[in-house]
Amino acid sequence: MKFASTRDINRIVTFKEAVFTGLAPDGGLYNPVSTPDLSAFFKSCSRETPFLDITIEMTARLFEEELDREAAERICRRAFTFSPALVDGKNGIRILELFHGPSCAFKDFGASFLASSMEEFLNKDVRHAVILTATSGDTGSAVARAFHGRKNIDVVILYPSGRVSPLQEKQLTTLGGNVSALEVKGNFDDCQRMVKEAFVDPDLRSRLALTSANSINLGRLIPQSFYYVYAYSRLKPSADREPGRFYFCVPSGNFGNLTAGILARTWGLPAEGFIAATNINDVVPEYLSNGKYHPRPSKQTYSNAMDVGDPSNFERIKHIFGNSWEKMTGAVTEEVVTDDETEETIGRMYKEQGMLVDPHTAVGCLAAERFLEKHPSENLTIITLSTAHPGKFLEIVQQATGKKPDLPERLSEVLDLPKESILIENSLEALSEFLLETFA
Repeated sequence: MKFASTRDINRIVTFKEAVFTGLAPDGGLYNPVSTPDLSAFFKSCSRETPFLDITIEMTARLFEEELDREAAERICRRAFTFSPALVDGKNGIRILELFHGPSCAFKDFGASFLASSMEEFLNKDVRHAVILTATSGDTGSAVARAFHGRKNIDVVILYPSGRVSPLQEKQLTTLGGNVSALEVKGNFDDCQRMVKEAFVDPDLRSRLALTSANSINLGRLIPQSFYYVYAYSRLKPSADREPGRFYFCVPSGNFGNLTAGILARTWGLPAEGFIAATNINDVVPEYLSNGKYHPRPSKQTYSNAMDVGDPSNFERIKHIFGNSWEKMTGAVTEEVVTDDETEETIGRMYKEQGMLVDPHTAVGCLAAERFLEKHPSENLTIITLSTAHPGKFLEIVQQATGKKPDLPERLSEVLDLPKESILIENSLEALSEFLLETFA
């Protein structure tokens, strides 16, 4: 596969170039310029196919011009020491648990693959890179864990002061070493803007080897497609019999997760479509509803990783659909969930199913329920992505259910560690000063 900017389809780059560039020089995002047909491989997967085997096969096929099979296997074996799990929900809803990785969030999949890929390339080239990434919560902890201790790589994470959960903050500010946490006076959109401005700043680009671990980076985005294929394989009653019609319901903030699913569909995954589930930060649902896109400052909610007012990956999604509103709405529908509805859903799911879910998963589950209510006689299956462990949101889950979630050891061990962060203004100047003083 080769890739080009969403703003200049004539400048073609390799996967390696896209990984280390992050954002295209023109400010666009890299997208595939070809559409490989993996439908035969998808159909060959069965309920018994291990997730690791799916990742190795897809990596080898997608990047065969740059990575031989041995390299693809090295990358995936280092990255995926954990797997998703598909569990039964209620009334046609199944839940794809993506929180079994080191930071207990779905972003472990993309971050681990990106870190492993970069390590593979850097070990061959003997050079150094500075990872610059913004987080609204889970990205930072996943990136911090995935890159901590990696040779030839330093990591700088920007997060909005007071706008991530206490546990999320501890996860990304307690590692030290090659991981630096910058606490930004502002919201996530400020953090994301600063990162974008840094990538197109000529002085910074000439003096530092900057790249990103946000979902703007293809090396993090593409591996998120792997678990869509895994979920499909678990739906199949047998290797030679297809499941019925199914949709994916995706809790969405920066829209990288949804983009990965859409890519998998273009490669032959037979998903009927997608439900973009958001909280009240609804700029994309608004576009899907009326064709008008109006970015605006994000509002703080219980599902904080989705508090995004100008999602980067929306540009990618529009590009995939040829900037056609009609084509996009033919594949993607929308649902918006409030905080009150989120809390009610968390409580109801625990009462009715004995299942504890985090706020983001609750948004997805309620959106899936609404979709099924609108299509009562169509015999559909909805796979809702469960993006984080409920233990990462102790306060709201306990408030909604009266039960305090058990914390996995990998989460509880960070609570007593001292926070190490640097408070900075929400400006490119403040970020540039830190980067040049630390790494130039």
